[in-house]
Amino acid sequence: MKLKNVAAVGVIALVSAIALSSCSSSTTATPKATATKSAAPTVDLSTLSGTITSGGSSAQANAEAAWTAAFTSVATGVTINYDKSQGSGGGVTNWLAGSYDFAGTDSALNPTQVTSAATTCGAGGGLDLPVYLSGVAIIFNLPGVTKLNLDSATIAKIFNKTITTWNDPAIQADNPGVTLPSDSITPVVRADGSGTTANFTTYLSETQPSTWTYPVSTAWPVTGESAQQGGSGVVSTVAAGKDTIGYADQSSVGTATQAAIQLGTGKTYVKYSAAGATKAFQASATTASNGTTGDLTQKIDVTKITSGYPIPLLSYAVVCTTFKSATQAKLTNAYLGFIDSANGQAVAAKNAGAAPLPASILADVASSLKSVK
Repeated sequence: MKLKNVAAVGVIALVSAIALSSCSSSTTATPKATATKSAAPTVDLSTLSGTITSGGSSAQANAEAAWTAAFTSVATGVTINYDKSQGSGGGVTNWLAGSYDFAGTDSALNPTQVTSAATTCGAGGGLDLPVYLSGVAIIFNLPGVTKLNLDSATIAKIFNKTITTWNDPAIQADNPGVTLPSDSITPVVRADGSGTTANFTTYLSETQPSTWTYPVSTAWPVTGESAQQGGSGVVSTVAAGKDTIGYADQSSVGTATQAAIQLGTGKTYVKYSAAGATKAFQASATTASNGTTGDLTQKIDVTKITSGYPIPLLSYAVVCTTFKSATQAKLTNAYLGFIDSANGQAVAAKNAGAAPLPASILADVASSLKSVK
């Protein structure tokens, strides 16, 4: 996988700078600099060996590549395979089938999956552990237009196909002075089960309930739109097309042109920033456990976001509390402990433009990982 901003060697240098690679027999999954009374148990990473098999969220892909390079620069006996082609839906499905040690997903387990996890995992069930904070970007390719403002009502109407041409009065009202063509709009969406879709449809449902009447779902609910596999599929189709618009996690948009999104109900429009994602998360998120002890599902109420970026995306690692193999439990616990340390979050920020999770969330994850056996 291609890393954003720096190559793998740069990741290792970054980790060295923040003291991960200098650890020896006292190396921990949560470095001492960020340890708390609920920190994960001490693990000598250099003694670990084996393979972690995982997959799911394409939004996590760049971060997972960077985390893998950083972690295995110290845990040299460990191989980590993360299959981003599955998307969140496929990741959870494979995890429930027992094929993965953990799944990456931008949508926490639903009640049916929580029930299934009790069969997969046995005693204790499955945990949703926040690992990655980002945002859903709205990208477009409109010849002659490089800046575009969109309010939530207009976005909802474009994606439910109520607004079908670029010079619609609603789009024009968001963009005074901009010459918009009369061309038809081509919305590009996800074909696969996608947590990014779930986050985006949550935003549409909560900000425009009378306009966006579809349920929140990992499956795109509107028929007849250009459906593509994975976030990269959406981005490449938007970029290669004409009069196109789509949605994707910001880490995958590359050089695609992003629209500025309405903040609140006023006339302020903002593009994604890591600081904006953090502000939005802190203003809108509360823990809403799925009923499993230690679960850290977060409920994000986007209507509470008045500063920051209005379409945050929170992604999880889903893991059993009880593994069939103690070795796999130890490996996975150590890796997730690194991801949810200040060092791991710095790696994701540097290489995927992610917003580091708040220290309180990292401490909660460290506490939850104590139950993973």
